[in-house]
Amino acid sequence: MSETIRVLVVDDDALVRASLEMMLDGANGIAVVAQAADGDEVPAAIDAHFPDLVLMDLRMPRVDGIVATRRLRARKNPPEVIVLTTFDTDENVLHALRAGASGFLLKDTPPAQIVEAVRRVAAGDPILSPAITRRLMDQAATQAGAHTQAQEALSRLSPREYDVMLAVARGKANADIATELYMSVATVKAHISHILGKLELGNRTQIALLAHDAGLA
Repeated sequence: MSETIRVLVVDDDALVRASLEMMLDGANGIAVVAQAADGDEVPAAIDAHFPDLVLMDLRMPRVDGIVATRRLRARKNPPEVIVLTTFDTDENVLHALRAGASGFLLKDTPPAQIVEAVRRVAAGDPILSPAITRRLMDQAATQAGAHTQAQEALSRLSPREYDVMLAVARGKANADIATELYMSVATVKAHISHILGKLELGNRTQIALLAHDAGLA
């Protein structure tokens, strides 16, 4: 990733796009390099502008944010995705996280928190609002077979990988995990990479979702 965090804003509301661009361009180390009005415009914008992170609306008329996120995360070396939503009860947020988004923000989130979220997610630290995320996780855990399937998947982890997975599910940063488990940050990163590979997941947020499905967090 470049020193400046390059952001693509995707939203069908021109006013929202303009507001986000003004807000983010005013922050040190962040630049909005492009806008898109619908999910079907995302691939071309990615190819043309190489963003590090995408702020993705969920509800758009042609290709919604869930489909756009899934397609985006299937690409080689994709940018991180933060989904945007108006309502914290929107079940589509859960589907967006499963599609590969690294977190989500409500559109009325204070500007300083949006800026911080962009910085954290760009650095590989997912944004999960505790109150909203708990509601979403509870919904996920009620899905038929999700609990058993999650437990079976996690059984493939080694004991040390399991410990790291639990720490990730609790939202801990790599440095905190390293201190807690008495290992280097590089080792933590290696374990997370192995976990993602074994479980066929795309990012840390999906590790947290799986852990919640298994009733572990």
